[in-house]
Amino acid sequence: MSFSLASSEASSAAHPLAPYGWDEGWEAEFTPYAAQGLLPGRVLRVDRGQCDVVTPGGTVRADTEFVVPRDPLKVVCTGDWVAVDPGGDPRYVRTLLPRRTAFVRSTSSQRSEGQILAANVEHAIIAVSLAVELDLGRIERFLALAWESGAQPLVVLTKADLVPDPTGLSYLVDDVETTAPGVRVLALSANTGEGVDVLSAVVSGSTSVLLGVSGAGKSTLANALLGEDVMEVRATRDVDGKGRHTTTTRNLLVLPGGGVLIDTPGLRGVGLWDAGQGVGQVFAEIEELAEGCRFHDCAHGSEPGCAVLAALADGSLPERRLESYRKLLRENQRIVAKTDARLRAEIRRDWRLKGAEGRAAMEAKRGRIR
Repeated sequence: MSFSLASSEASSAAHPLAPYGWDEGWEAEFTPYAAQGLLPGRVLRVDRGQCDVVTPGGTVRADTEFVVPRDPLKVVCTGDWVAVDPGGDPRYVRTLLPRRTAFVRSTSSQRSEGQILAANVEHAIIAVSLAVELDLGRIERFLALAWESGAQPLVVLTKADLVPDPTGLSYLVDDVETTAPGVRVLALSANTGEGVDVLSAVVSGSTSVLLGVSGAGKSTLANALLGEDVMEVRATRDVDGKGRHTTTTRNLLVLPGGGVLIDTPGLRGVGLWDAGQGVGQVFAEIEELAEGCRFHDCAHGSEPGCAVLAALADGSLPERRLESYRKLLRENQRIVAKTDARLRAEIRRDWRLKGAEGRAAMEAKRGRIR
């Protein structure tokens, strides 16, 4: 049996798709499709209903017509493993293999839909520029989505060469580490190369997605990791540190040290999408404090015996953290309520109860005044 396992591992390692992340698990998932004569492949990019797919025989252009589900989260996405026709003109993607992870955000539209940004990712690299003031709230938002995706988040503070004072840089790193419990924070400069080797070692052999707002230095960082100028880079505006979208599609690229990188366009909006567990992990210290509250359903507002409010009062919990926690929980609840009728009813009932309590309190106050 050990010989069989070793043979299987050797077979996966020697597979033409091994540099793209092919392993025993994907081989097992693909078995029924191999019996149908289909080819395995990984999606490199998607645009206009078609996608570039790398297969054992090379990269092919394939139509996604046969994979058009009603659920927008099940459309073909960069990073997906798929089964494609062995030949023909045009070629088609016939099916998606089950995803291990998926990075999803809510759409900017008024409809209650999610948008999948990358699939089958082990590391979510959140790029944050040091050329502008840190937005800790935005970092928390990215982290919530990353944790919810199933990937391991990693915060990279780019353009560290713009902060020449080592003490000042260490303070910035400390601020982000406090904001990102359980997450590694790296400060690096793609221009000088400082810290790039550390990041390369962390993501080697895995699939990583590079995320951040426009102007965060993602394309420059991608080029540094790739060891060549593959992604177009444009200068950011001096007035606010923002840049134009040099990356317009999500592209999967092979890293020279092993593993692959999915580069994404700059994100203007980072809306949560059913990320309750992710929010809990970002604010792990608040969730831990909440376990000490007198009431299990404590809202951390004015309840007696609230451990969260006690930590706020003694200064061990920053007020900014609690406010951010509340904000993201409310936002996530609204998103979930759009697609969950039962939760909508519970929220309305809660609003009515709170309204009644408020009216009763006002009446009691008026009675005391009289």
